[in-house]
Amino acid sequence: MEHPATEHACVFGLGWGDEGKGKIVDLLCPAFDYVVRFNGGANAGHTVVVDGQRFALHLLPTGVLHEGVVSVIGPGVVVDPVKLLAEIDALAARGIDVRPRLRISERAHLVLAYHQLEDQLSEKAASDTARIGTTARGIGPCYADKMKRAPAIRFSDLLHDPGLTARVREIVTARCNALRGLYGSDGGLQAEDVLETVETARTRLADCITDTTALLHDGLAARRRILFEGANGVLLDVDHGTYPFVTSSSTGPHGIGSGAGVPPVRVPRLVGAIKAYATRVGAGPFVSELNDETGDRIRVCGHEFGTTTGRPRRCGWFDAVACRYSVRVSGATDVALLHLDTLGGFPEVGICTAYRCDGVTLTTPPADAARLLRAEPVIEFLPGWPAELRAVRRFEDLPPPAREYVRRIETLIEAPISIIGVGPDRAQTLVRGPLAEII
Repeated sequence: MEHPATEHACVFGLGWGDEGKGKIVDLLCPAFDYVVRFNGGANAGHTVVVDGQRFALHLLPTGVLHEGVVSVIGPGVVVDPVKLLAEIDALAARGIDVRPRLRISERAHLVLAYHQLEDQLSEKAASDTARIGTTARGIGPCYADKMKRAPAIRFSDLLHDPGLTARVREIVTARCNALRGLYGSDGGLQAEDVLETVETARTRLADCITDTTALLHDGLAARRRILFEGANGVLLDVDHGTYPFVTSSSTGPHGIGSGAGVPPVRVPRLVGAIKAYATRVGAGPFVSELNDETGDRIRVCGHEFGTTTGRPRRCGWFDAVACRYSVRVSGATDVALLHLDTLGGFPEVGICTAYRCDGVTLTTPPADAARLLRAEPVIEFLPGWPAELRAVRRFEDLPPPAREYVRRIETLIEAPISIIGVGPDRAQTLVRGPLAEII
């Protein structure tokens, strides 16, 4: 199918993840032919609600919920085959067969048991101040192996490396020795268990493995429309986030080139998702965090518990300093502001407009996490709105204080808010500006 008015697009997070990207991708899917995951792994969690049914996706692109869309896992993703197959089977049990429409890059790397074990042991051994707050899904160790090259295993190896069994045995032996030396335990890791996982992946996923870079470029040549789906958020980007409390990949649209093999210049529409308040999971600086009853109320009203881990999320007022930074770094052309309904009923709502640190006012986040941990927020309060928003379908029908809140955020982050979420379902979305032509 062709959509002459539709540009290639990318949906990504402007925060620390959990912004509601899955809902926006799901909303846009009907206008696209391909949906492509280009970074991260099973540490991501995209939640989509369709006709009251909740779908939690971790590795599978959100496009799998649409029959006419090809879902692609690009070379920049690190794939836990056990988790991936569990997702595929769970959807199959609900009547959704994704395999005919799923393509996995032969260049993507496999996350295996020793990556997860290393993640768990290293986090456990770290001091309280040194813990990153990892999901322990093996993402960091797998990306580290990717950069080391020799111990890495890619999907192409499953199909074309006759010496893979021997290589896996060598890798497991070396990893066990390293883990015992570093942490005093190898967790009972066995090469045969890893080989069983590898063989299952080869048997069950072989038909999905292909050169996805060539597939996407053939799609470009045929004027097919591609939607790129980022995992995590810009504030967790390995280069641009709150380092070292970050993930191990490039989370914004700048990751499309390496993570999908498509030049980012081919993707003009960049939709950054952010909540109407701020959340974070795990350790790391969070200047606008609310460690009080207000924060607890936001958590309960917004159901702020991790899709991947189930951990309660830290909650705070909207951080315009961090969001403006993410908009600038990513080049966002549009912003999707989600969970506006969660703030309904608050007598007033806050926006962090600056940081105060060591006697200095900052309007952009410093690179040093230690400075961010010392920073205090400068909060601007606006009137709240008592109304229930979930039945609203036009921006003009929002209560005046809610409209003013949205406009104030637009001014502070220097980007247009084109999508506003007023509930979890597809239908509970307001669309403004050029994106209305797509959705």
